[in-house]
Amino acid sequence: MPDQNSGAPGSLFGGVFARGSAIIDDTAWLQAMLDAEAALARALERAGLAPPGTGESVTRAARAADFDLAELGELSALTGNPVPGLARALARAVGGQPGRAVHRGATSQDILDTAAMLLARRAIDAAAGDLATAADAAASLAAEHRSTIMIGRTLLQQAVPVTFGVVAAGWLAGLDAAAEGLTWVRDRRLAVQFGGAAGTLASLGANGAGVKALLAEELGLADPPLPWHTERLRIIDVGTAMARVTAALSKIARDVTLLAQSEVAEAAEGRGDAVPGAGSGGGGGAPRRGGSSAMPNKSNPVASVAILGCARQAPGLLATLVASAEQEHQRAAGAWHAEWQPFGHLLQVASSAAAWGSELLRGLDVDTGKMAADLAAAGGLPLAERVTALLRNVLGGPEAHDLVATAAAKAATSGVPLRDILLADPDLEGKLTQAGITSADVEQALDPAGYLGASADFITAALAAHTRVATPASASTPASASSHH
Repeated sequence: MPDQNSGAPGSLFGGVFARGSAIIDDTAWLQAMLDAEAALARALERAGLAPPGTGESVTRAARAADFDLAELGELSALTGNPVPGLARALARAVGGQPGRAVHRGATSQDILDTAAMLLARRAIDAAAGDLATAADAAASLAAEHRSTIMIGRTLLQQAVPVTFGVVAAGWLAGLDAAAEGLTWVRDRRLAVQFGGAAGTLASLGANGAGVKALLAEELGLADPPLPWHTERLRIIDVGTAMARVTAALSKIARDVTLLAQSEVAEAAEGRGDAVPGAGSGGGGGAPRRGGSSAMPNKSNPVASVAILGCARQAPGLLATLVASAEQEHQRAAGAWHAEWQPFGHLLQVASSAAAWGSELLRGLDVDTGKMAADLAAAGGLPLAERVTALLRNVLGGPEAHDLVATAAAKAATSGVPLRDILLADPDLEGKLTQAGITSADVEQALDPAGYLGASADFITAALAAHTRVATPASASTPASASSHH
């Protein structure tokens, strides 16, 4: 059985890596496999291959709480996967004639792969909901801070001015793109698996394709043209969509950790709620979000750190899924087995990252005063590019660049504003006067509000694109997919 309990609620790391509503642990896998078996029994009954009442009997018995996970895990060592032991246990629990229909026509991979698709849908729905909330929060930040000027930073160094609105618009675009990827996978790539021993459903004779279609209908999954036992692009597509979620969120989280540094302090996470009865590691009292076990003065960006912790795991998990796509003939020897744990864990960390991202953006504190102060303290250096453009018409490109670079270096080392360094150069003053460029022109070139380019247009475009993002498919989950458990 795939072991995801280290990241489940109530486990040591569950508070970080099992945030949100999608829990992909051993119990979730077990219930998804039972759901697949129960749906198969209903499909067989509908096809006339099982007595009336079979589907209801199997569905009633297919409850994870009634099965021993540890025992099933031990039995999996005998067969290489947990399904044979589970099928036997379920058949015993159902008993009588209905019990004989359990697992009929299926192979172990049919049940596990179908369970994986059910878990993927659950995780996608949870992640999509949290991404939508996060994106709405990013859109609000972009609109609110359309004119909030701050220092832009490239290669971790100060660059030209930007607005925080355009920063948030960039976050928004990434979140919307990730959400669209989830919608595409949910609508187009989640499909039932049902092929029997070697992908031909030979044991069901002429009824095989019909039962496959009914099984898909029962579970609210797509009915693929044929089984995909050793064609694993569906698994990779799910994994890729979830990895894209963590990628979009990790960019936001990294920006927030940098903006929240004590020396920058232009943004900060909301403190969140205390956890009753818990401690922050160094004594009594109510713990707080961001507390340190050693340094009571600290307020750490916990949500951002948790997102980054989730995101760092995603590439390796996805790589395993891609590497496992090389599968032999009609059934793989080992590669399929290698998918189970990384697939489930990727679903979990991506949905957890999305939940953290929703909290992060809804509670983000933006210090516009500190942004303005940091920009002013830069002494005009972020506008060096604009000053160079002003002087280019007077001095020529190379000379203007070198002069401003020299002046910027002096300003940086002396703490004197760039304006004063430039206007203190008698040779430059003469050339500027000759060209009709006044000190007021230089000062205007050093006004950050006049050097924001298309920032406002980009914000408007991102907000307009956001309004066009379709409602996640989770809003219309088929009743047949959720009416039994």
